[in-house]
Amino acid sequence: MLGIILRELKKYVEAQHGKPAWQELLRTAGLEGKVYLPLTDYPDAELTRLVTEISATSGQSADDILEEFGEFIVPDLVQTYRTLIQPGWKTLDLIEHTEKVIHSAVRLRDSNARPPELSVARTSVDRVEIIYTSHRQLCAVAKGIARGVARHYGERVEIAEDRCMKQGAADCFIRVTRT
Repeated sequence: MLGIILRELKKYVEAQHGKPAWQELLRTAGLEGKVYLPLTDYPDAELTRLVTEISATSGQSADDILEEFGEFIVPDLVQTYRTLIQPGWKTLDLIEHTEKVIHSAVRLRDSNARPPELSVARTSVDRVEIIYTSHRQLCAVAKGIARGVARHYGERVEIAEDRCMKQGAADCFIRVTRT
């Protein structure tokens, strides 16, 4: 996992719980003194340990935390990839083009990057259907990002996950409907 995601997790934790919370989280997760550099690759297990610790101390489920985190990182993602985002796009357009435009650019820029694979179909003017595949099984982050993108554009969406890798499916099937 690229360090940029873990740096974003640090921002999320500090925004939710204050600056000292990050150092305490690193300590309780057994990662004391760890510094995450944006373009360095880190073991996926470190994110899992950090989220597990957040869950244990907050009482929130790991999926709820990951979904909130996904929503939280959208402003930074939009800023980072602003040159790839077309000015006329809205929520569903950005989701529809994420794999082809953004993920492909991420993979070209960094051979270590392993964003999830998204197969997106625009089934109507107000709906996209996403087949999400990733060995990390972070579909909760994807749902949070969809919600955050809608907030960015001042739109509302309903998100439904009809199948999930965490329940043994080969992929996750997520519907995002503009309401």
